[in-house]
Amino acid sequence: MTNRNFEQHTSFPFYVPVKNEKAVFRAAYQQGLSILLKGPTGCGKTRFVEAMASELGRPLITVSCHDDLTTADLVGRFLMKDGATEWVDGPLTRAVREGAICYLDEVVEARKDTTVVLHPLSDYRRQLPIERLGLTLDAAPGFCLVVSYNPGYQSVLKDLKDSTRQRMVAIEFDYPQPEVEQRIVVEESGLDPEQAQKLVKLAQAIRRIETGGLREVASTRVLIAAGLLAVQGLSLKEAAQAAIACPLTDDVQVSNGLAKMVEVYLS
Repeated sequence: MTNRNFEQHTSFPFYVPVKNEKAVFRAAYQQGLSILLKGPTGCGKTRFVEAMASELGRPLITVSCHDDLTTADLVGRFLMKDGATEWVDGPLTRAVREGAICYLDEVVEARKDTTVVLHPLSDYRRQLPIERLGLTLDAAPGFCLVVSYNPGYQSVLKDLKDSTRQRMVAIEFDYPQPEVEQRIVVEESGLDPEQAQKLVKLAQAIRRIETGGLREVASTRVLIAAGLLAVQGLSLKEAAQAAIACPLTDDVQVSNGLAKMVEVYLS
């Protein structure tokens, strides 16, 4: 496990509210409730958590979940140092001790035996048992557990256990309304508003496509990436092809269809 999977954020991020997600998050946080964020890839879930951590004045520890993530990766393990064995806290334990917000991104990617450790933390007990140390930690004031996943495709093969879901307050996300998404692209990339509007219209068209060749559609994240390429001198078509059309599929037929859409919407 490399350190790049665990990030601590301190800068104030840009976020445009879409519905009442901020109010729900604040209420859950104040009551010590855990939070589940549901929504498609690249719709702003991670940025939302970063924004809320900044607003609440809490440190944020992010864990990118994956198939090989173990309980020890989250909680901690004994390591050799200078010939001696010492305990090193994992990111979840650090968050519990420090009263930080712990964000488990794409939590269903983690093994089910790993996520079970979250249960006593995500209900009224707010405790983290550490079997290797023979102790149970009470969460420090300010601690909050936030998890996210994409029900669009992950639920086909993987899903969050009902026993985990029922311990959390859920906030649903989707892609922003066109005018909001345009504003986000302009703010994040520095792209001209008129060009940003064209990218948003392209994304809306791609999102309406019904084909098995697209596991994901054009997210707000890829629109920002296209904008960043365009402000560096690429034409808008070149930027969209590189950041939007090409990454979405390896299916030649679908890829050709996306290339045609880029031509039509960005002419």
